[in-house]
Amino acid sequence: MKPVNWSALAGVLLILGFVPASQAVEILRWERLPLPVPLVVGHERVVFIDRNVRVGVPASVGDHLRVQSAGGAIYLRASEPIPSTRLQLQDVESGALILLDIAAEPAKDGQAPLEPVRIVEAEAPAKRYGCGAAGGADEQAIAPADKSVPRRETPVPVVLTRHAAQNLYAPLRTVEPVAGIGRVNLRRGLALDTLLPTLPVHARALAAWRLEDQWVTAVRLTNTAARWLDLDPRALQGNFVAATFQHPKLGPAGTPSDTTVLYLVTRGHGLAESLLPALSPIDATVNLPPAAAAGSTGGARDEK
Repeated sequence: MKPVNWSALAGVLLILGFVPASQAVEILRWERLPLPVPLVVGHERVVFIDRNVRVGVPASVGDHLRVQSAGGAIYLRASEPIPSTRLQLQDVESGALILLDIAAEPAKDGQAPLEPVRIVEAEAPAKRYGCGAAGGADEQAIAPADKSVPRRETPVPVVLTRHAAQNLYAPLRTVEPVAGIGRVNLRRGLALDTLLPTLPVHARALAAWRLEDQWVTAVRLTNTAARWLDLDPRALQGNFVAATFQHPKLGPAGTPSDTTVLYLVTRGHGLAESLLPALSPIDATVNLPPAAAAGSTGGARDEK
């Protein structure tokens, strides 16, 4: 049998596209330390992260760096040299952040494009709250088979409220990731007139998150009166698991302190199903027979 020329066969397969020219991928492990991702001007570099993320780009490099994100991959291409700059990748669902330090240098003669980068999670990511610290592999091994919800050190309403407050008030880099929390859509045009009927405030829902069977909705409250208002959870009308005000008071309308945020935690459903129904004016004679309606009117005239 005639011997096979493997070198020639490999060359043919490469030309036909059956064998990729390069399969090298640089692996970077995220351990809460910024990851270096160098770039070459005019060359596109791909970063695989396998999650839906938003990319925060500083305004100083926005005109010289093209950033595209699709299907768990981020495509970076610099049009000019860029000094060391930090990008923020935020998980859309959990709010977790990953930091990249990029720097673009001019291409050298004959320089090949840089290989793609794949970002993977650390083997034991740090956790400050969520599942109990003692709930490790040993505890899970001896846990009952029907225990579907893990034990948590911190109650779910506290975890949800803290996460919502961090997303609205804290810098993105300080938002702590929480496994299982996801952003949920709000009902458009949700009426909140019955939420605080005794106070002259305007309420508008801002955002909502969900963890297990509980939801938290952030509601913006704005004072419409020319006086200070004390905020008391006992004045809220609705079926809520927990309620927390970002500030205990509201300043007079038109001042910097006239607005705050209220965090409402509900169980099993969103905020819309936990509000009291709104009362509207009713004409009691609408559904009466014509004779009864006329008699009612006539009686009123006789009394006069």
